[in-house]
Amino acid sequence: MANHKLRHFVGEIAALVDTKPAESELLERGAQALRELVRVDDWLPDVFAKPSAERYQQYLLYADVQQRFSVVSFVWGPGQQTPIHDHTVWGLIGVLRGAELAAPFERDSSGALRQSGEEIRLETGTVEAVSPRIGDIHRVRNAYDDRVSVSIHVYGANIGAVQRSTYAPDGLGKPFISGYSNETIPNLWDLSKERSSS
Repeated sequence: MANHKLRHFVGEIAALVDTKPAESELLERGAQALRELVRVDDWLPDVFAKPSAERYQQYLLYADVQQRFSVVSFVWGPGQQTPIHDHTVWGLIGVLRGAELAAPFERDSSGALRQSGEEIRLETGTVEAVSPRIGDIHRVRNAYDDRVSVSIHVYGANIGAVQRSTYAPDGLGKPFISGYSNETIPNLWDLSKERSSS
């Protein structure tokens, strides 16, 4: 694993969060860093890119000790999709492998959810933002029915521990906490192997 790429990215996001920027600046600068991370697909270990036949997988790659942000790989088997859901915090989604389709939703005057535009196709290397301020409710699916897609997500919290909601089309929410699909996370801090190989 090219640990240095993920470690560098985590350092960039930590430094950015430390400055407490306005959300718009955080999303813009964070998106630049995420674009660089997903630009070349040579660093994510296979264990954090493994699909499941049952459902999409959410692997924790890093969680800030103060839970200010987390980095996650989402692995989509062929044709898999999320329910309509929210995040409650800012987030950035960068496609590392394959492609995704994201359908945005908003509430109408009666409180029901309706799709608020066409699905957005996110190709490899594309980065998209979500937040309660700019739009937080969507449904995401693998753009392919015959192969796996992988995206890297950064959220403004320990997303696997945040109480969020999935939604029925009438807008009725059902609380959930996603958790994570993995029991271990990448070791970003053992520099000995990198030093011995250089």
